[in-house]
Amino acid sequence: MTQVLRPLHNHPSTTHPDLLVGIAGADDAGVYRIDDDRAIVQTIDFFTPVVDDPGDWGRITAANALSDIYAMGAEPLTALQMVAWPRDTIPFEVLGKVIEGGSEVMAEAGCTIVGGHSIDDTGPKYGFAITGIVSLDEVMTNAAAKPGQVLILTKPLGTGILSTAIKNSNLPRDLERTVIASMTTLNRGASDAARRVGVSAGTDVTGFGLLGHLSEMVRASHVSAHIDVEAVPLFDGVHRYLKSGDIPGGTRRNLAAVEPMVVFGPHGDRSRLILADAQTSGGLLLTVDAPLEAALHQALADEDTGAWTIGTIVERTFEHGPSGSIITT
Repeated sequence: MTQVLRPLHNHPSTTHPDLLVGIAGADDAGVYRIDDDRAIVQTIDFFTPVVDDPGDWGRITAANALSDIYAMGAEPLTALQMVAWPRDTIPFEVLGKVIEGGSEVMAEAGCTIVGGHSIDDTGPKYGFAITGIVSLDEVMTNAAAKPGQVLILTKPLGTGILSTAIKNSNLPRDLERTVIASMTTLNRGASDAARRVGVSAGTDVTGFGLLGHLSEMVRASHVSAHIDVEAVPLFDGVHRYLKSGDIPGGTRRNLAAVEPMVVFGPHGDRSRLILADAQTSGGLLLTVDAPLEAALHQALADEDTGAWTIGTIVERTFEHGPSGSIITT
């Protein structure tokens, strides 16, 4: 859920006693209390095609939208489908394949598509607005990270660069299948594991990249973070396609936005663009108390989900102002 209304964060329309997480926090989704035990979680996400195959685009879009729900520790309930389609230039048969792919992943998640809206547009766009539900004592937010916790990532980085290579017809088919498989894999297992272990702080790594989403976490939690760059998992070939120029524009914008608060070590300096790479349907970034690190790794393994410890949360430093900093080594 991209926060586009921050100037209105104190407006009566964006505040309420039962609004637990709103637009002011730059979190993955909104959280609204409905009774003493539960809250609804709401998010919206859509984008233009990220791969050539329409069914894969639909599946990736659905998984990406559901990720915001899982990042808050919630279970998805219902979805509204959004379509913008150039009816005069792309056949509706193609749209049918997109919707079929999206519906397949929604069914896998147990999320019911209850309706939607479509418009005629100059370029194709597809997405979902999703409502989920969460117990109040299981809400995960990007504002709950604490010094001494470790950072765990559940999917490799590089989907932005490799998706661009797919569009440029540069990626071998086997690597393309690997990347698409990751982008269509739900973060449900990672979210379930995090809840079982008692994780309270997390976010998903999507359009703003690892550094972008981590920067939102350290700001919201009033902490700083250390990243061990060599511990960050990458898809095969990311450095090669980075050198060949398969770099999405969003990745460069992400880096420019986050650079003022990042101290790059020698390894991080060589991987700046990868750490800022605009991910699609990336993994969850979770923080957990150090004594529970092994338990979280085991819980993620039980869910057949990847788990890489990539750094630590530390006391807030002021090298780059009061918002804290990210230090890569």
